[in-house]
Amino acid sequence: MTALQAFFRVRTLVALGGAAGLAAVGVGVPGTAYAAELAPASKVKLRELRYSTALDVTVTVTGGVLWFSSELLKSSLAPESCRWCSSTSAERSVRNALLWENSKLADGLSYGTGYALAPLAAYGGVALAGAYDSADRFFADALIITEATVLAGDFNQLVKFSVGRERPFVHALPADQKSATTHPNDNNLSFVSGHTTLAFALAASSGTVASLRGYNWAPGIWATGMALAATTGYLRIAADRHYFIDVMTGAVVGSAFGVGVPLLFHGPVGPGAIQVQPLQGGALATYSGAW
Repeated sequence: MTALQAFFRVRTLVALGGAAGLAAVGVGVPGTAYAAELAPASKVKLRELRYSTALDVTVTVTGGVLWFSSELLKSSLAPESCRWCSSTSAERSVRNALLWENSKLADGLSYGTGYALAPLAAYGGVALAGAYDSADRFFADALIITEATVLAGDFNQLVKFSVGRERPFVHALPADQKSATTHPNDNNLSFVSGHTTLAFALAASSGTVASLRGYNWAPGIWATGMALAATTGYLRIAADRHYFIDVMTGAVVGSAFGVGVPLLFHGPVGPGAIQVQPLQGGALATYSGAW
């Protein structure tokens, strides 16, 4: 065997050995030091969340009935003429920059992201996260997410019917054509964007529930939900159904309910602890625990 042949053989053996070692680590072969070191870190003690089936189901169903009823009674509740008819120069600039030539396509896509993909990501995300972490908690997670989303939707409807803002595509029409739109009862319900509120409420509530639980997939649930919610808001502007202020407000409202309802009413079960640390000239009291 020549020196050159020996070199290539040794290099081949080293490469094969390295590949085998990486494969063992990648698939988590038992017995390897690296896999044994990673195993304990993946074990996360999940937290139980506070909820009452009777109370939270009642709140959710009642809120859902109110939301559904407001849609059925839209012809009576929606203002016939706009109460807020103007737009700012900044809103018009954003509209002109983001408006699609095929606004109907953007409108259809916004229904797909807001009413199909966003719920799928929210409920599917916590279901998969719970299954991955060996936790049978999907009913409670789904109930909390639904409750937060329904309450956000009710608030959105209340603001919409009260404010009565003219939609941008209606504003651009001649006065004698505004009543000839496909859904005239919907002409003056631009503020706040319902699609955006719903999408952000789903994203924020599912992400907050996953974080409160301690699911390993919580960052992924946050990232996926927020990306879909932001896409939905963008598409509502591209569809000429909302100004960017309507969408931004919807994002704030949806996020506020999505984070606030789980955090304030369904925090983890468990006692807190108060620690007092002596400092020069006094002491510092800190509280830590589930809330």
